[in-house]
Amino acid sequence: MSSAVRGQHAPRPGSARGSRTSGPDDPILAGYPEMLTSVLSTGRKLTGHELASCREAGRQAAEGGVALRTLLERYLTATRTTWRRARSAPPAKPKPPRSVDAGLRAVNDAVVAATEGYEDAHRLALRQEEAARREFIDDLFYGRGDPGSLAERAQRFGLRLAEAHIVAIVKSDEPLDETTHALHDVETVLLQHFGAGQLLFTTKDGMFVCIAPSTLPQACTELARQVARALAHHEWRVGIGRAHPGPGGVLRSYEEARASVEFAARLAFRERVVRSTDFLVFQVLLRDRAAIEDLIATVLAPLQSARGGAGPLIETLAAYFDQGTIQAAADELNLSVRAVSYRLDRVRTLSGYSATEPTQRFTLQAAVLGARLLSWPG
Repeated sequence: MSSAVRGQHAPRPGSARGSRTSGPDDPILAGYPEMLTSVLSTGRKLTGHELASCREAGRQAAEGGVALRTLLERYLTATRTTWRRARSAPPAKPKPPRSVDAGLRAVNDAVVAATEGYEDAHRLALRQEEAARREFIDDLFYGRGDPGSLAERAQRFGLRLAEAHIVAIVKSDEPLDETTHALHDVETVLLQHFGAGQLLFTTKDGMFVCIAPSTLPQACTELARQVARALAHHEWRVGIGRAHPGPGGVLRSYEEARASVEFAARLAFRERVVRSTDFLVFQVLLRDRAAIEDLIATVLAPLQSARGGAGPLIETLAAYFDQGTIQAAADELNLSVRAVSYRLDRVRTLSGYSATEPTQRFTLQAAVLGARLLSWPG
């Protein structure tokens, strides 16, 4: 991503320090006034050692919390002071002609070198912060480290693990990682809307992950809205877990969000945004796989003797249960009402269960849900 700590940017060189006026002994200038004085009097270029000194000064300024604007201001202030002093000082002895071009070149080279050193230090800080964030996320999701240590490290990234958090994931037809440019705008909008200290972003297993406090459930809705814009030309789905407290709560919500996306894919859901609460019944079914397999064998296996096999009949049952009426199911399947009614009658004849009988409907629907989860038949 564009920022190393997503949800809370990596520590940038700040402006708390570095507000004082630059002087000839200012360490940030690294002897720059003396260098420029020599260039103006001799017309020479800055040496490699001098440029390295400027570059190192820029690095130290970044590490010391001096803002880049302040760094450049000091160099330009020193330039004016040195140039004015060089022009007004009477020559003590004959010297080579002073070169304005050489002076301007030296100013440019020194400022560029200092800026390069500053940016190198900043990139290093970003990489280190990214590594720390990655390590924290891995420890959090894999349950490594003691809760106290995790809670302390979490505060660095704006998380208070004692509170409840919601995890939302984004899965696309193409893997999402740190280089996915489309997600940069998503992050920016969310951080501007909810604040940098509220949300934490990362990527994991080809998916984009957003961790939000339970007090900001709207963040997940806004995430889905922004993803719809950013990934408009892709197939995508957002899964949202439930809110859970503590270090283990983040992992639990993440697993729920991921499971909801997997359920939606296996069940061919059309909805792009799915919540774990939508799939509680499926989780109940899968907790006892043997029981659901027995239910399928008892209720649906007889449908395999139908012409064309059990597939069309199960598809019709699923559409009927999803839509609620025979007419709506017929529209969904692009069939006539008569054809749907005929298939439902065949189900009752072959299995002994009627989809329109309230006392038998639940058994049939549970069996159909289990069949869809297990991709049965086939």
